[in-house]
Amino acid sequence: MRLRHKPWALDYLQENDHIAKLQPEQLKGKWAEEFGNDHPIHIEVGTGKGQFIANMAKNNPNVNYIGIEHFDNVVVSAVEKAIELGTPSNLRLIRGNAEKLEEMFDKGEVALVYLNFSDPWPKARHEKRRLTFKTFLTRYRNVMPDGGEIHFKTDNRGLFEYSLVSMTNYGMQLLDVSLDLHEDDVPDNVMTEYEEKFSEKGHPIYRLEAKYE
Repeated sequence: MRLRHKPWALDYLQENDHIAKLQPEQLKGKWAEEFGNDHPIHIEVGTGKGQFIANMAKNNPNVNYIGIEHFDNVVVSAVEKAIELGTPSNLRLIRGNAEKLEEMFDKGEVALVYLNFSDPWPKARHEKRRLTFKTFLTRYRNVMPDGGEIHFKTDNRGLFEYSLVSMTNYGMQLLDVSLDLHEDDVPDNVMTEYEEKFSEKGHPIYRLEAKYE
């Protein structure tokens, strides 16, 4: 994602701290208290401009959603999207790094992880940066209960095939695999910005659901 510098980004996020959380480690173990309920928590690692996570929150009021992004400029876009949709009370946006998930969430706090159009890092030497590499799969497992799930979408066939193998080798159970999501007409699919762009160009969208044993 190309980032446009926004010198006012930090001030904007601080002004909207009801939804933007700049120090999520302070909420570790306290997310139910933050949301004011014990609804399940679903997180999106790499939430981009926020279209997916904001619409999921709007459509599913009995689930709490948290979008995670590393850069202030991108979190700003996600906050703006949330405000555009009425600022769902069951949505929070984190400025954070996926490598530090265990610093932000306790074991069992997260029921489901979404990975949408993650950077494929195609070069072999960058394998460890892929969000479906085994170390990341361990990080997700460490904040989820037994039976937690990952839902993954991409337009990159290489990353999709890699992820299928990585999750299978990790011992995860594949629940659903689609080689052309839109052709399969999966109900209630919420699209990301990238998904809309790629599907308009005729690219197949690959999707899988996998479960920790």
